[in-house]
Amino acid sequence: MEHLIERSLFASRWLMAPMYVGLSLSLLLLLWVFGLEFWHLLQILPVMKVNDAVLGVLALIDLSLAANLLLIVIFSGYENFVSRMNLSEHEDRPEWQGEVDFSGLKLKLVASIVAISGIHLLKVFMDVGKYAPDQIRWMVVIHLVFVVSGVLLAAMDWISNHGKGLKKRAPKA
Repeated sequence: MEHLIERSLFASRWLMAPMYVGLSLSLLLLLWVFGLEFWHLLQILPVMKVNDAVLGVLALIDLSLAANLLLIVIFSGYENFVSRMNLSEHEDRPEWQGEVDFSGLKLKLVASIVAISGIHLLKVFMDVGKYAPDQIRWMVVIHLVFVVSGVLLAAMDWISNHGKGLKKRAPKA
């Protein structure tokens, strides 16, 4: 009975696979929005001002960072929780694939969120007249919370890894 329960629990990881397929399909949504944003930029090209160009490009960068974040979650999540991808021979396989553990995934996620938040904040600063001072203040506070969270998460991982290293080196009694 115990063996059957353990095998069932282990097999339940495959319930995550459809979620990763759904996330990969959501890349199409980001691609669609990217295309719309790019099309909008092309339409205003004859009358485009510097701020319009910078804001438009920042929006495109924002979308590409979100897509990169999505790929990191899909690849790392699938490999950490469902199954290894047997693509080690593929010439286009990213170097980090298969090497990002759950701790590394969390740090990459936080770093991406901080980058996306920073770009969004830069867009706000480029068009500061559209926003109330209170709104801007909250956006800065939220961004700083992301930054501090990332630093604290990295510090916790460092402490955890440092503690494991000390435990391995400690003499056995």
